[in-house]
Amino acid sequence: SVAIAPAMESAAETGVGRAVLDAVTATRAVVRTNTNLGMALLFAPLAAVPNRHPLTTHTVGNVLKALHPHDSKLIYEAIRKARPGGLGKVDEMDVAQQPPESLLDAMRAAAGRDLVARQYVEDFRLVLDTQGALLGCLLNGWSLTESIVYTHLQLIADHGDSLIARKCGPVVAEQASAMAAQVLASGHPGDDNYYAAAADFDFWLRADGNRRNPGTTADLIAATLFAGLREGRLQPPWR
Repeated sequence: SVAIAPAMESAAETGVGRAVLDAVTATRAVVRTNTNLGMALLFAPLAAVPNRHPLTTHTVGNVLKALHPHDSKLIYEAIRKARPGGLGKVDEMDVAQQPPESLLDAMRAAAGRDLVARQYVEDFRLVLDTQGALLGCLLNGWSLTESIVYTHLQLIADHGDSLIARKCGPVVAEQASAMAAQVLASGHPGDDNYYAAAADFDFWLRADGNRRNPGTTADLIAATLFAGLREGRLQPPWR
């Protein structure tokens, strides 16, 4: 978070592509693994909306419509530098190939298999909708941590997790979605059955060498928190 903050703070001036590449470069100077490429890709368009404007699908969409070939080049460079796991190869617009003129064309080609890419196609609708779901959890009187976990479970249950799908295949991803739905069906924060089901699901996700890490939906949760803090709808959990 500390590493990527300067890149995001200047995103409205530097542009989305530069913000993502600077964030990844700063991260690589601190750690040797890809810890936050997905978050950088999600934060940058949100951060690029001028502070005088609220975050809506319209304002984020305006940022996305203004992307140009240089953004595509910089983001392809960032993805290569981050070396994310489980990407594999595709026939069209593979990250190993030359970046396309339109970044949105590349995101559109990947939207069916990647939830982060889908946000670029749908003007970040899911991130902004998830912000409302998280705030609803807080209105229930649940702590921020409980609300984050519950909202994350909802994302996995409703949308699956594309990192799990890439690394483990669609059958395992569907199993993760079904198990998340079972946790939600068991109760709510405060219920013993809910905690037991959540612990079992957590154990399953961590097994097999963490190959079932729900990293894409985690990135979406991070973007949701970013949006909520940026808009002042979430209060920072510190003094």
